[in-house]
Amino acid sequence: MTKAAESLELSINNGTDRSLDRDCTTLSRHVLQQLQSFSPSSQDLSALMNRIGLAGKLVARRLSRAGLMEGVLGFTGETNVQGESVKKMDVYANDVFISVFKQSGLVCRLASEEMEDVYYIPENCPIGRYTLLYDPIDGSSNTDTNLSLGSIFAIRQQEGDDLNHEALDLLAPGRKQIAAGYILYGPSTMLVYTIGKGVHSFVLDPSLGEFILCEENIQIPNHGSVYSVNEGNFWQWDESIREYVRYVHRTQGYSARYSGAMVSDIHRVLLQGGVFLYPGTLQQPEGKLRLLYESAPLAYVIEQAGGRATTGHMDILDVVAKKLHQRTPLIIGSKQDVAKVESFIQNGH
Repeated sequence: MTKAAESLELSINNGTDRSLDRDCTTLSRHVLQQLQSFSPSSQDLSALMNRIGLAGKLVARRLSRAGLMEGVLGFTGETNVQGESVKKMDVYANDVFISVFKQSGLVCRLASEEMEDVYYIPENCPIGRYTLLYDPIDGSSNTDTNLSLGSIFAIRQQEGDDLNHEALDLLAPGRKQIAAGYILYGPSTMLVYTIGKGVHSFVLDPSLGEFILCEENIQIPNHGSVYSVNEGNFWQWDESIREYVRYVHRTQGYSARYSGAMVSDIHRVLLQGGVFLYPGTLQQPEGKLRLLYESAPLAYVIEQAGGRATTGHMDILDVVAKKLHQRTPLIIGSKQDVAKVESFIQNGH
C-alpha cells in the first residue's frame, strides 16, 4: 500500500471511530430509552430484543462461512409442515432461535413456520410470559446462490395459563403484538424493530459484536416508484391484480424490483417507498405467506413507519387467524401505492 493510500485509510478509519465515539447506542440500550423506564417489563423487552440480536449474529456468522463449510448448503431431503422442501440453513436457524430463547427465562413458547406445533419450554413457563413467533430464514431459496436472506420475528405477551397447550391467544389480531421486526443478511447484517414507538434500524458491527443504532424513527414515503411482485405468477392471479400490473407497465416512473427474499424487498420499500405484493392465486386464494410469522410482523413494522398493509379487503393487523399456519394475501408499502392496488381490487368486484 502506498503512503497516500495508508494516509487515506487512516483518515477514513479515524473518522469512523470518532463517529462511533459520539453515539454508540446498542440495541438493548435503545429499547430501554424508547420505553423511558427500567421497570421489570421494560427490562424483559430489552432482554428479549438482545436475544433476537444474538440469534441474528449466530445466523449471520453461519451464512458468512456457508461456502467454506460442509453440510451447510443444500436441502435436507425433508419437507416442512407447509409442504415445502427444507434447506439445511432453515433447520440450523430454527435451532438457533430455540437454543437462544431456551436460555432466556422469559419465553415459554415459540412458534415457527418450520415446526408443526407450538414449541414449549417447560422450565421457563413459571416465569416466562412471552411468546416468540418467527420465520428463521425468509427467502431460503437464495441461500445457495449467496443472495440476501432475512429472519422475521414478533413478540406477544402470553394471555391466560395455556394449561391445555391450546395457545389460542396466538391467533389474536396482529395489533396484539408488542414487538416485531426483521433481520436482513446482506452486505451488512441489519436489524429493524418496533415496539410500537416508531421503527428503528441497527447495523451489526463485527468488531464490537453489537448491533449499533443506524437510523431512528424511519418514515416510509407516501409514494414510491418501486413495485415488487413475482410476475412469473401473472396468469395465476385474479384479473384485478393482473390489471394493476398492466397499469404500472404502461405508466411512466415505475420500476420492478423482486429478489425472492421478502425481507430484502420490503426493506427497500420501507426506505424508498412503493409497494410489495404477494397476492393469492385462482387456485390458492389465501396466498402463500404465513399470517403470524411473516405478514403480521412486517405489517406492524410498516404501519409504525407510516405505511399500510392489507389483504386487499382488510388491514392485515385486523385479521384473526383460525389456525397457527394460516396463510394470507399481502399488499404492503406506501399508503398511496397500497391504495392504488386496492382500487383495482375493489373495481374488479
